Amino acid sequence: MTKQYGTPADDWAGKAVETMLKREPEVNLKGKWEYEDGLMLNGVMDVYERTKDQRYLEYIKHFFDTYIDDDGNVKGYDPELFRLDDINNGKVLLKLYFITKDPKYKLVLDRLFDQLQKQPRTPSDLFWHKKSYPNQVWLDGIYMGDVFYAEYLHYFVQGPDFTDVIHQFTKSYDIALDKHTGLCYHAVDESKEMYWANKENGHSPHFWLRSIGWYVMAMTDVLEYLPEDNPGRQQILTNLRNLLDALRKVADPATNLWYQIPDEGDRPMNYLESSGSLMILNAIAKSLRMGYLENQEDWQAFLKKGWENALQQFISITNEGYVNVNKIAHVGGLGGPNHRDGSFAYYMSEPIVVNDHKGTGPFIMLANEMRAYY
Repeated sequence: MTKQYGTPADDWAGKAVETMLKREPEVNLKGKWEYEDGLMLNGVMDVYERTKDQRYLEYIKHFFDTYIDDDGNVKGYDPELFRLDDINNGKVLLKLYFITKDPKYKLVLDRLFDQLQKQPRTPSDLFWHKKSYPNQVWLDGIYMGDVFYAEYLHYFVQGPDFTDVIHQFTKSYDIALDKHTGLCYHAVDESKEMYWANKENGHSPHFWLRSIGWYVMAMTDVLEYLPEDNPGRQQILTNLRNLLDALRKVADPATNLWYQIPDEGDRPMNYLESSGSLMILNAIAKSLRMGYLENQEDWQAFLKKGWENALQQFISITNEGYVNVNKIAHVGGLGGPNHRDGSFAYYMSEPIVVNDHKGTGPFIMLANEMRAYY
């Protein structure tokens, strides 16, 4: 009998945030402005909003104050690189701004929004993932840039027009969708010139779990900010439901979790991957809370089984009592100096790591959502 680290009813979100405060008092020792830090701090903010523990708010504030000066300049951020990844930290910063009303945070929010206004676009009018990846649309980038886009319009623009936000979501779904499985490919090169791109449709070679995790979280998050009577909002909701249904069909039936390459679970070397699985479960949990999903009882049962297995498959506790999030794919990309070709062999070759913020963030968010079930 293996040692049990706790029960599904424990406050795992609180345990994980306490771990972050003790184990990582400085969120980023490299001094880089990185999207995964914002992802993790979004989880901490969720727990702060539930508990009102001021230490959690100070932890978030300390991170941003190490990067942002009084003039709103951000250490490590270069808007001329046009990386959608750089926008992601703006989501938790926006919440921090409304709590503190510190004007330097608003200056940063304005600069992030200004980047989106100038972001290069593909022929179908979608944002490039970054300047160095011309005409490429990645599912990851929708989460990084387009939820913030909607939030900024909602809070700071009089009579906001969400047409472009909706287009970023609906058109990316249309061009990335595989009609046979209902899943979406990791990326699309609209120029069809990259060595990894399908010459007919620009698709990357495989579905990648975490990219779909980013995508369903993005759709779940953006719906909050779109007017309910807007037909584009209804289309995003339909797309979200369809994609979650497709994901459910390829989930590992024993655990309700997902493989790194989600539609090839029986292929040797493939493995249950934590970050993407936690993201998808988090999207399901939030969608249930917000009333986005039909057949609620059925989805709740699926979610609880996935949560309980996620704890067994991915979570361990150290001798100090720290929460470890295991089985995280370190990175997954296409192109670049390492010639990442999007093959199955490529996705299996990337290191599997522990406590990367791309895994701890979704774990904290999901664990916080699961407080409603126990």
